[in-house]
Amino acid sequence: MTDVNVAPARDDSEDTVWVEEVSFIDRVPRSVSMIFVFVVFIALWQLTHALALVSPIILPSPGETFGDMLFVGHNLLTGGYMLPALWITILEVIYGFALAIAIGFSLGVLVGETAFGERAIMPYLVAIDTMPKVAFAPLFVAWLGFGIESKVALAAFIATFPIVVGTAAGLHAADENARMLFKTMGASRMQTLIKMKLPAGLPQIFTGLKIGAVGVMAGAITGEFLGGGKGFGELIRVAASQLNTPRVFSLILYLSLVGLTLYALVTFAQRKIVFWHKERVGVSEH
Repeated sequence: MTDVNVAPARDDSEDTVWVEEVSFIDRVPRSVSMIFVFVVFIALWQLTHALALVSPIILPSPGETFGDMLFVGHNLLTGGYMLPALWITILEVIYGFALAIAIGFSLGVLVGETAFGERAIMPYLVAIDTMPKVAFAPLFVAWLGFGIESKVALAAFIATFPIVVGTAAGLHAADENARMLFKTMGASRMQTLIKMKLPAGLPQIFTGLKIGAVGVMAGAITGEFLGGGKGFGELIRVAASQLNTPRVFSLILYLSLVGLTLYALVTFAQRKIVFWHKERVGVSEH
């Protein structure tokens, strides 16, 4: 009886399973990447100021800007004259965003659900969106006055179109098989919209909301620049007219915090409502 040597079976799983290669830059934790970019930015800013590549009147040093940020922060915390101005701007942003959501969602449903909206309404919306929106600021002031109403209208005007596009795209994103299933089960158009199309389109809808959240701040501040007012935009305009560039930079940075807060709130709502959808740009989530 001869011995037969049986070779062990070869495991080809490592050869057949595709594994995504992760580059070094994608393995760096997010916090480390953000700190690195911030440090490089501040260093370049300080170097530009130290070498006098730009006039100090136009570009203050990081230290001057940070010192003025402390002054503005102290003024806000102690209830100084800047706090009411910031509150007015925040109200303009909140009201403008709420109005943009109401109008944008309604128009998005009209465009996404009806052939009339897609063929007759959407071309006009695109045409309006291609126009320079800053040019509409004097019109809103003439129509609504120098109060908060004109700033809210301009903020909503800028933020509406992304919400329209996101809503319409979300309604079109529903799976064709799911559409046929609802139709076979005898679901009405409203039932299909509420129970199938809207849940399936929430990721695109929230994308439009996040873009709108970024634009609404620009609309409110532009309205204050061109139409007067008592918000942070007016403080920036006054500081710029006095060539107080550290104050301009610090006020802009505080406004960016307001915009980031609004964006973060929309992102938080997306994570809670659309918890099954994961957005990935890189591999590292740390």
